[in-house]
Amino acid sequence: MGRMTWHGSGETVFGVMKMRRYFLIGFFGYPAIELLWRGRTHPAMGLCGGACLCGLRGIHKICKNRPLWLASLLGGGMITGIEYLTGRMVNRRYRIWDYRRQPLQFRGQICLGYSLAWCGLSMAVLGIMRGMEKPR
Repeated sequence: MGRMTWHGSGETVFGVMKMRRYFLIGFFGYPAIELLWRGRTHPAMGLCGGACLCGLRGIHKICKNRPLWLASLLGGGMITGIEYLTGRMVNRRYRIWDYRRQPLQFRGQICLGYSLAWCGLSMAVLGIMRGMEKPR
């Protein structure tokens, strides 16, 4: 019997279920981190966290044989992009976060300090993903 695929895409049903699991971990995990860091969060941060963890999973799959620091830079850039897009959609009045007073910020939605923090968080998450991978 052949592999069961998702709508002929070549992605196995198991792979789609695994990605759903990553989305849910990010959906609940990122708001929990935000609650610990600043004492509040917003419902949109769950969607943002889920998308970011799925994106990190994709970076992990693409960058398996690349240095961790490079994959982490890609992850930090991807998270910063998602943060910017999320901010432009749901943070127009700066009620969720406000980086306008931060150095090297752009439109109050992203700033260098948090972009570097996302690189560090990406390094930790990608390092865990690499450690969880089964040797072939």
